[in-house]
Amino acid sequence: MFDPVRLGEIELPNRVVMAPVTGMGAAPRRIPDDGMRAYYAQRAEAGLILAGAASVSPLGVGHPDMPGIWNSSQVEGWRAVTDAVHRRGGRIVLQLWHAGRVADPEYLSGEMPVAPSAIACNRGVCPQPGGFVVPRSLRLDEIRRVIADFEQAARHAWLAEFDGVEVHAGDGYLIDQFLHDGSNGRQDDYGGPVCKRSRFLLEIVDACAGIWGAGRVGVHLSPRGDRHDMRDSDPAALYRHVARELGQRRIAFICVREHEGADALAPVIRDAFSGALVLNEGFDPESALRAVQAGQCEAVAFGRAFVRDPGLVRQLRDGLSVSAV
Repeated sequence: MFDPVRLGEIELPNRVVMAPVTGMGAAPRRIPDDGMRAYYAQRAEAGLILAGAASVSPLGVGHPDMPGIWNSSQVEGWRAVTDAVHRRGGRIVLQLWHAGRVADPEYLSGEMPVAPSAIACNRGVCPQPGGFVVPRSLRLDEIRRVIADFEQAARHAWLAEFDGVEVHAGDGYLIDQFLHDGSNGRQDDYGGPVCKRSRFLLEIVDACAGIWGAGRVGVHLSPRGDRHDMRDSDPAALYRHVARELGQRRIAFICVREHEGADALAPVIRDAFSGALVLNEGFDPESALRAVQAGQCEAVAFGRAFVRDPGLVRQLRDGLSVSAV
């Protein structure tokens, strides 16, 4: 776990990654504050910090006080974060995110949430009073606008001096909604067969790679579909195709949030993807080490344990007790 590893063009001093744990310290204008700067700097011993999640546009926010990356003030706030992490020898990648249908209109200045189709989420991680609203289906020109928003966000992350970006394509948010046929009922170039449902993700990845180069772009997936009412008729075929396409693009890594189990699809992704894999969810130090030694992944991401203890890397190195993460 403490051997160096390379994820694309990103050199890590160890294989202990900080998972992208959603932060809400960006009030009042969704600008990262001093608390976020200190929070990430304290965890700079991680091989890589995945800072998440930053909304790519005002219509992409989903929760109060979450940071954005769509304007110059946010860029400056994030630059203070990256500077603090880099001064402590760390590496940090920004997760780019759009909530899609699970956004609350309260945080969208009264606008309706958008999605691939007008299909409401029936259950969520953060339930809304009265339930989730029925979203508005994106027009083709609006899809192109959202892709442009991700591209601009990637450019802003470059200006903020991150070490790369991670495209959030999991957890039931907008890109994930396009991937799954339970939330995507489109009949155009962005719906129907797997190759069309994955087009939105792949065009976003291509746009980000145009800014960063593919070797500094990662993708976050949650193939079990266990958040925000995700459903698919053939998830193995979906993620096999997505992994193969991302491998052909030679992106830096895929981070898979999926606890171990008989229905896990991480092995399917591993077989189809030619790049580095980061596993996350439910790992303790022993199971993380086994996964790396068995070649199941190149690194393991820890979430709740890093929230609890900024000195997690030292804890692991010293062999102290750490609960499952």
